[in-house]
Amino acid sequence: MSEESESVSVSVPEVRGVTPDRLLHAGGSDQPSAEDLVLASGRDVTPESLEWARRRLSEEGRSALDKRLP
Repeated sequence: MSEESESVSVSVPEVRGVTPDRLLHAGGSDQPSAEDLVLASGRDVTPESLEWARRRLSEEGRSALDKRLP
């Protein structure tokens, strides 16, 4: 990884067909669904795993998903 500060702004030419970094977002402000949590945990989507995920989301909120992502 680079030792440079994250606040450094670099002008990068736009490449046709490639999404520019300024348009890529992790979705930190949206509410994850039960299916999002199931998939992030590596489980199969089943009625049981969806119920597990609903419980986790109701108890932990978004942090339930954040804990399972790198």
